[in-house]
Amino acid sequence: MIDILPNGQTLCYGIFGYPIKHSLSPVFQSYTFRKKGINALYLPFEVKPQELGIAIKGARALNIQGLNITIPHKEDILKYVNHFSEDVNKIGSCNTLTLTSDGIFAYNTDWIGFKRALEQKLTNAHKTALVLGAGGTTKAILYALEHIGINAYVYNRTIEKAIALKNLFNIEVVKSPEDIVKKVDIIINATSVGLKDDDKQLFDYNLIEQRHIVFDVIYRQTNLIKASKQKHATVISGLPMLIYQGLESFKIWTGIDANDIIEDIFDLLKQYQKA
Repeated sequence: MIDILPNGQTLCYGIFGYPIKHSLSPVFQSYTFRKKGINALYLPFEVKPQELGIAIKGARALNIQGLNITIPHKEDILKYVNHFSEDVNKIGSCNTLTLTSDGIFAYNTDWIGFKRALEQKLTNAHKTALVLGAGGTTKAILYALEHIGINAYVYNRTIEKAIALKNLFNIEVVKSPEDIVKKVDIIINATSVGLKDDDKQLFDYNLIEQRHIVFDVIYRQTNLIKASKQKHATVISGLPMLIYQGLESFKIWTGIDANDIIEDIFDLLKQYQKA
């Protein structure tokens, strides 16, 4: 691994989010740049929703090469983009940008990261999923579920946002998670519930069964993850999705496939989670 100190040739990448202090993206993206001998920095930028436009202008002025976009900006960021990938056009949200002299290009690698993480645990018995949330991450997840062939039910606290997703995806909207949990095979949290230590229950966790796959896009030990483990369900934290989507972003920015160091990245981030 080449250890390069910042200099006049150093490229800059980063992530926009609010909040952002919890993000592990700077850890593993910086590590990946170093492992691949690329003279680049990857920094976290805490950007408030009302300052997103200013932040994008600043990124261009500072010659930032690429950005990841996370909660709550994955949909609003599209207002400031010039070029959209096919996936972004279909999904309606974005988590990866490249900034060039020709404009800002938007991509979505979330759906690839989710699909890759979920498929490692899937069997032929898993046919249906309940998705909690209706934001940009949910759109990427629904896109991935369609590719896999899994029927999806969506619950969102503001039901109008969930209903709006029916214009994009073949889904059923439910008024309460408890109405459908017993009927589905997969439970997916795509909300921000779990980012804080005092996260609330998304539904009655007593309804979780051992047969369920429970996927939480938050990559800390949330109450949902803890309850699912107690029920001996199959659990997937957001860590694999984070890494897989991030490596796709890295490839978009650099043209380099870094899948050969996935195990090293997993080991690195597990150490940070324990710290």
